Formats: sequence, structure tokens, C-alpha cells
Amino acid sequence: MPKEKESSHPSSDWHARSEKEVRERLEVDPHAGLTEEEAGKRLASHGPNRVTAKAGRPAWLRFLLQFHQPLVYILVAAGTITALLGEFVDSAVIFGVVIINAIVGYIQEAKAERAIEALSRMVVTEATVRRSGQKRRVPSEELVPGDVVLMQSGDLVPADLRLISVNSLQVAESALTGESVPVQKGRGVLDPATPLADRRNLAFAGTHVTSGQAEGIVFATGNRTETGRIAGMLADTVELSTPLTRKIAAFSRLLLWLILGLAALGFIVGVMRGEKAVDMFMAAVALAVGAIPEGLPAAVTIVLAIGVNRMARRRAIIRKLPAVETLGGTTVICSDKTGTLTENQMTVQRIFAGGNTYTLTGTGYDPSGEIHQGERRVHPDKHPALEECLRAGVLCNESELVIAEGRPHMQGDPTEAALLVAGAKGGLIHAEAKDAAPRLDMIPFESEHMFRATLHGGGAGRTIYKVGAVERLLERCSDQLDAEGALVPLDEGAIQTTVEAFAADGLRVLALARRHVSADHGELSHDHVKGGLTFLGLQGMIDPPRKEVIDAIAGCREAGIRVKMITGDHAVTAAAVARQIGLADEGADGIRVVTGRELEEVSDEDLPDLALTTEVFARVAPEQKLRLVRALQSRGQIVAMTGDGVNDAPALKQSDIGIAMGITGTDVAKGAADMILTDDHFATIAAAVEEGRGVFDNLRKFIIWTLPTSLGEGCIILLAILLGLTLPVLPVQLLWVNMTTALLLGLMLVFEPKERDLMSRPPRDPAKPLLTFPLFMRTGLVTSIMIAGAYWVFHVEMKATGETLAEARTAVVNVVVAVETAYLFCCRSLNHSIFSIGFWTNRFALLGAAAMTGAQILYTYAPLMNRLFHSTPLPMESWLRIAAIALAAFVAVEFEKWIRFGGNRGEGKELE
Repeated sequence: MPKEKESSHPSSDWHARSEKEVRERLEVDPHAGLTEEEAGKRLASHGPNRVTAKAGRPAWLRFLLQFHQPLVYILVAAGTITALLGEFVDSAVIFGVVIINAIVGYIQEAKAERAIEALSRMVVTEATVRRSGQKRRVPSEELVPGDVVLMQSGDLVPADLRLISVNSLQVAESALTGESVPVQKGRGVLDPATPLADRRNLAFAGTHVTSGQAEGIVFATGNRTETGRIAGMLADTVELSTPLTRKIAAFSRLLLWLILGLAALGFIVGVMRGEKAVDMFMAAVALAVGAIPEGLPAAVTIVLAIGVNRMARRRAIIRKLPAVETLGGTTVICSDKTGTLTENQMTVQRIFAGGNTYTLTGTGYDPSGEIHQGERRVHPDKHPALEECLRAGVLCNESELVIAEGRPHMQGDPTEAALLVAGAKGGLIHAEAKDAAPRLDMIPFESEHMFRATLHGGGAGRTIYKVGAVERLLERCSDQLDAEGALVPLDEGAIQTTVEAFAADGLRVLALARRHVSADHGELSHDHVKGGLTFLGLQGMIDPPRKEVIDAIAGCREAGIRVKMITGDHAVTAAAVARQIGLADEGADGIRVVTGRELEEVSDEDLPDLALTTEVFARVAPEQKLRLVRALQSRGQIVAMTGDGVNDAPALKQSDIGIAMGITGTDVAKGAADMILTDDHFATIAAAVEEGRGVFDNLRKFIIWTLPTSLGEGCIILLAILLGLTLPVLPVQLLWVNMTTALLLGLMLVFEPKERDLMSRPPRDPAKPLLTFPLFMRTGLVTSIMIAGAYWVFHVEMKATGETLAEARTAVVNVVVAVETAYLFCCRSLNHSIFSIGFWTNRFALLGAAAMTGAQILYTYAPLMNRLFHSTPLPMESWLRIAAIALAAFVAVEFEKWIRFGGNRGEGKELE
């Protein structure tokens, strides 16, 4: 057995140990590997090499917890009271809403389990190991610490390994560390403080070998790997409530106590006055039924579902209903760089050849593009140095570009793919170039040499092409090509100046060179490329920003949303991309970038201020992304986190809304996200923000509409009890009003089109309550008009005209409905006049008002309705009084808007 158990922090110091110490610690001879017997013992001790989910709440408990919220308490009370009143159909509807909401919530909570399962699938593969001196393939689940693993190009790394033999090994770690290009791996001992992304002597589970071969000793398996540790972070992350659910919960708690208090007050006052307890109990029930907004949960669910459908049409798939509203309230978007803000496709943007600098159009692996010198398009066949520089990049290349599903894809190294695409833009097709100059031999890329060289035939002689790091090639060159293709002395000063200019813009710079040799030259060795080379040029490449990102970020900033880049890539590259997309304002010293190593030195107390004031974070580890999200949330920010890699999953889950990329995103990121972008376009986020704001706007309008209706009905009953008056309306009549108006009037607001100034408003203050003081005053205004109108009509019908009690109550019911209908049109915009937004722009509201009018006519005149709800026909004079009260309510609210905002001065403002 190994002398030392796996560390709880898997790669904490294995990179800082010598190979001898690693062998001794893990008790293994790399030449023989473990015996089958020893491997079996270690498997029993450490367990299988798979990520396991932590035990969560049982299914029955998760389902029951869906009922543990104040709004549900109110609904249960409403359903119970309705059943006690004998209205079993209405009671069944209310309890049906409760159960459906519980089922939806239960299903949504399964997303964390799916994320863990995706991680498990990622690490379960087959691996080649050396055991008892023999190579064999075993399921990766059977790997144990001390196993010697052999890897080659195309393999998935099966566990965390310390590399002991390396041959041109490159590993794609972007999903884990955010590094945009494959990492060159090597051997040796590293400093203990080396960041995860720079631990070149380690290979991590779940990453991909893009080229080369290697052997490594397993030091961590399953949950103890870096991928497994992320799974643990994902399981440990707190599932946050959304701003909507927090506000609804607070509103529901307030409403719950208010309703219970008013009902109890009415009951006590009535009994003390000498009224019968049973009568007072039924009056209290009527008060509660009138005040409880039965339609609120249904409206919340329906408006969010409509938002989901609208977003799906705009290529954003919502996995959790409240995420629609949450995105609309987002104040900060924390975005990964690679694959989110950028194409995740290396692209040559500039070439230096023959003393001239050329720019290339187009991005990614799409070969359509042009080469320009200044403003003028050029063709390489008329620029010999440029053509030869491109040819070197195409021929000295191991990668391939293939078209699959109509999209170009890279097979091999993305840096080499960028050279192929650059050649294609200049008319040099890889297959044609290879046929014209077939490869005869090659020196593969190795980290200690930092170049690749190839020998090619064709023509009278043979040619060696060499591509690699500038510092390794330039010292081996003795001359260079000028613009016409003639040999001239090497100008190192001009070349170094160009390299510095390219690097300052975040470009990764490669040098290209050649050497002509005789026709009988058959093999290629390092001696053949150590001198006497002709410098052909430089190619500067970068993972370019997506085309639509610049406008999307500008739109977010206009909407008051901060966008922050949190990436595992290098600081210089991050700053260059940030500059190109307008992410941050550039100061005197350039764009400020905070690195992961700097973050380690920042205390938890100081981090929130740093997180708020910094736009770009580079070389960031997964746990630091999580820490940054939490720091922003501690300042009351509503945080959206975008990403596509395994390393993004914990922060995606911790954020108020996690946004994963649908095309390039890993299963882990999608499982942890609340929303998935099917087109991987950052611009889709801006569209989703607009839809989210529209959703919250409409939800807020519904709540503002339902408050005075519920309060008005409850207060009509309460006032009668307190003053000892005859009840102006019966409980069963209030049930009719509540159920029909919620369905035919209130729900029409969820179809309200987005207001034109929606994206000119700043993000909502997360701390601001749903009911602000101005809206509270407006609610009081409408409630007062409803109460006064109801009692005035009741008095006129009973005293002045001598109508019966049934006629008076029928008139009061119609007053309540008429005021609610008039107020509905006022609530179509909380800031603007109904006439400025267009009276006819929401046809559903017009249809709902017409349907409600028809329902009230049936309620008033249909004999069956008269028997069920104790209503009776009304004369024309009663309808005129009812219409006058509704008109008064409409004019009062519109006048209040005009006083507060005036004309169109409400543009870009919200009712505070």
C-alpha cells in the first residue's frame, strides 16, 4: 500500500515532488507497474475511479418541502375555506394549483443530480496501464493510485497523473482550467506555489491528449481528482432562491398575517357587539376569501412559462422557470472567455513577411477571408515572402480541417489549424500543398525544443520547413526573404519590434523558417535545423472575440449591467480580448487585470470591493470563480455566470442564474446551469435579459393589479363588520369575482408587450420591495375608490331606489368587477399613459375585458347564475352608476401618472 494517502486537495504538492519521491510514495516501479494483487488491494482501499454523488434529501422529503412556503399556506387556507363553504369545484382548482406547483419544483431540483451524473460519465473510460510488466487495457474505474498509465494522441486522461515520460505531449485543458490552447506537458519539479493551469508535469482526469505520448503515475482517482473535487464543490454549493421567490415569499408572509389579523379582528369585534359567533365566523371567512389572491400563483407560473417560450424562440433554453425573471434582474454577468466571449478557435490575424505586415479577415476555422496590406487586398502569388510564409505554416503541420454538419472542425492542434486556415485564405489548400511537396521526414514538436520541422520533396531539390517559438528560431536564421522573395541580411531589430507589437495585442506569435537542401537528403535531424535557416516571417494568432459580443456588451452596459471576464487564460490575452470587445475602460496603465495568484492574497473582507471594481480576472482557478461569485452576491448583486467548461460548473450553480453554452458546453456545465444558449452566442444573453425584464415587468403589473382588488374586497367586508352593517357582498359572490377576474382580467397582463424603454432602465435594485411607496399610495387610491363606490352604490340601491338586498349586492359585485377592469388598463404600464403605449397593443386585455363583461351579464341576468350566486337583474340606472365609478378610478390613476411623470418623462424610469 502507498505510504501516503491521497491528499484531500488532490494536486496540492505532487507537482513539487521529484519523480523518485513520487515512486517511493506510491510504492511502484514504473518499468513493471503494480501487480494485479496489489491493484486489487488498492481498489478495495480507495474505491473505484468514478465521481460519486453525495447523498441528498430523499425524494419524498424534497416533494413535501415544496409545500413549505407562505404562499402555499395561503392557498391551502383558501382551498380549505372554499371547501367549507361548499364550493368544491373552486376548492379543487386551488388545491390543483398547489399540487402542480409542487411537482414542477420537485422536478427542477433534480438538476444537481444530473450534473453529478455528467461528471461521472466524463471520467469513466478505458485506459492502457502497465501491470506486472505487461501493457493491458482496463476500465478507468479500476485504476488505483500507483498505476502506470500510458497515453497517446486522442486519449482521455483517466485519472490525475504525475508524468514520468513525455514525448511531445499536448493536452487540451480548456474545460478544466480555461486555457484556450492545448498545454505542452513536460517533466521536472515545479514550485509548490505553481497555479493549477501551469502544472505542466501533471495530467488531469477528463482532459484530452491532442498530440504526443506519455506515461504517468496515478496519484488521485475518483472524487479526489481535480474533476472530482469540482463535483464535490458542485454538490456543496448552496442552491439560491431567486429574487422573484424571495420577494413573493416576503409579500406572502406579510399578506398572510394581514389577512389573518383582519379576519380575527372582524370576528372579535362582531362577537363583542353581540352578533352570533357562527355569523361572524362566516363573515371572517368572506373577508379572507376576498383578500386572498387565488390567481397569484397561477399567474406567476403562466407568465414564467410564456417567458420560457419566448426565450426558446430566441435560442435560450430555460431549465428552471424562475430563471426567466432572475435574468431580467441581473446586475452582473460573469463570463468565461474561451468559447463564450471568444470563438474557441485560434485565428491568425496578422502576418509579418518580407518586411511588411499583413492583416487577415475572418475568424475561427472558416477559411473564407482575405489578406490585406493596409486597405488593399493582396494575393500571395504576387508577394513571394508572404506566400512562402503561408506555405511553411501549411506544410509543417500535423492537423486537419474537416467539414462536419456544415461547420469546419479541427482535428489536432488548434494552433496548427490556425496556420492551415491562414494558408487557405491565401489560396494554399493543405491537400494540394502536400501533393506538390510530399513530406519525407519530421522532427515532432517537443517542449524542450519549442519547434516542429518537416522535410519535403518536390521540384529539383528538397526543403526543410520549421515552425516554432521566435526565440528558438531567430537565433538559427542567417538571412531572410525580402518582399520580392530575394535573400537579404537578417534584420533582428525589426523582427523583435514586430514581435513585441503583436504580443502587446495579445497575439501568440510563431516564427517560420526554411532551408533548401540537396535532392538526396533523406532524413531529418536536429543538426539539419540548428543553423543556416532563412527567416520567412511571423504569424500572430489569437482566439478571437465573437462578432456579436461587442454589440452585446455595449447593450448590457447601456442597460446598467456590468460584464466581467473570469478566465483561466493568461493575463495579456485576457486584456487584449477585453480591449477588443470594449469590456473595460482603459486607464493610463492599460486595462486592469487581476490574476488568480493575486486573488489568493486578497482577504474575504476586501474581495467584494475588488470584485465590484475589476472587470477582468485571469489565471483563475475553479474555486476562485466560485469565491468571486459569492463576493459579488455578498454586495447584493444578482449574478449571472456564463461558461462552457467543467471548471465553470460550481460557479454556474452558485450564481443566481447559470448560463451554459449549448454547442461547446460540457454536460457538466449544462447540468449545473439554469439556462442554455443553443447558439453559444453571448448576444443571446442580451436578448434573454430583455425577455427577463419583460417577464418581471408583467409579473409586477399583475401583483400591482391584484393588490387593490383583494384589499378592496376584504376591506368592504371588514368595514361592514366593524360598523355593524349588512354585508354588501356574500362569500360565494367574492369567490366568483376572484376566480373570474384573475382568469379573464389579471392573466391578460402576462401577454403585455415589452415597453419600449425596457432596456434603457438600470437593473432593479435587488433590495427594493415589490410594493414601493408610490405604488402603495396608488394601491390605496384604487382601494379607496372601490370601497367608497361599493358602499355608495349599496346605499343608493337600498335607500334611494328601494331595491332589494339581492339587487344591491349584485350592483356591488359589478362595481368591484368594473373597477378591476378599468384598473387593468391602467396597469398595462406603471409609468406611462395607456394612450402613449397604444390602447390596442394588447388584444388579450381587450378580449379579457369583453369576456369579463359578458360573464357579468350572465351573472346578473341568467336564472341559473341568479340561483347559484344570489344575484338578480339590474335596471339601466344601476349600470350608469357602476360605469361612473369605474371611469373615476381610471381617470384618477391616469392623472396620478401624469402628475408623477408627465407626458413621456417616464421614459427609462421606473415607479420608485
